[in-house]
Amino acid sequence: MHSAKESIHTADFKNAEAYILNRLQNELAPTLFYHGFHHTPDVMQAAMKIADEENITEEEKKLLRIAVAFHDAGFIYIYKGHEQKGCEMAKEALPRFGFSPQQIEAICQMIMATKIPQDAKNKLDEIICDADLDYLGREDVYLVAATLFEEAKIYLNIPDEEKWDQVQIRFLTQHHYYTSYSKKTREPGKLKYLESLYAKIANA
Repeated sequence: MHSAKESIHTADFKNAEAYILNRLQNELAPTLFYHGFHHTPDVMQAAMKIADEENITEEEKKLLRIAVAFHDAGFIYIYKGHEQKGCEMAKEALPRFGFSPQQIEAICQMIMATKIPQDAKNKLDEIICDADLDYLGREDVYLVAATLFEEAKIYLNIPDEEKWDQVQIRFLTQHHYYTSYSKKTREPGKLKYLESLYAKIANA
């Protein structure tokens, strides 16, 4: 049984992350207006910010980074069920970078936690889930949501904006942030966004 310290040195986190980011940059479809390459660094930035607030270990932070890097990698192959595919990709690639079965299991659990409806079972799951939907409570939510609508028209057969607003309202009323950081900094903005959608439908 390796100690956490040893496993940090045996797993090549840096090159594992570079490997999958390179694939995302080169292999994702240009029609993924929301889930394109830009989405992963955005989630990474949010995850690291939340991680700093949540007092996790260096080992956990490194595993979290890899999980974020792989969390949408399945989109290279499929749209629905991409989380499972991303997990399979991690299982296939990460042993080559010296990751232990336990580390890969933790990474896969984080990836699967992001599947909607989100299902976080521990602190790392909670961080990746909140990071993945960080934009909901940010100032740029309207811009980001517009890219998701463009994508949804293609992949989810959402016909028009009215239908899209209803889908968003249903989703937002069921969603909750897990971490204290996201509850404090993102929940208010998310509720404001939800209110604006209700108002838009009322005035339609």
